[in-house]
Amino acid sequence: MIKFLLWLLLFVVSWPLAILALLFYPIVWVLTLPFRIVGIAVGGVFAFLRAVVMLPARLIGGASVSARK
Repeated sequence: MIKFLLWLLLFVVSWPLAILALLFYPIVWVLTLPFRIVGIAVGGVFAFLRAVVMLPARLIGGASVSARK
């Protein structure tokens, strides 16, 4: 809702800029989509590597961080 109100304010102040923003928003969203996908993949790889590194400690029976609280 706040984004819509800000867009309306921009429309009142400068309607050509608001129309341009409305037209270019989907293009920018599509262009940034591959970077988001790569970010999700890299996050998954780091989670997998952390799980592999922590596996021996979990098998031995080390207390997890959440169990200590």
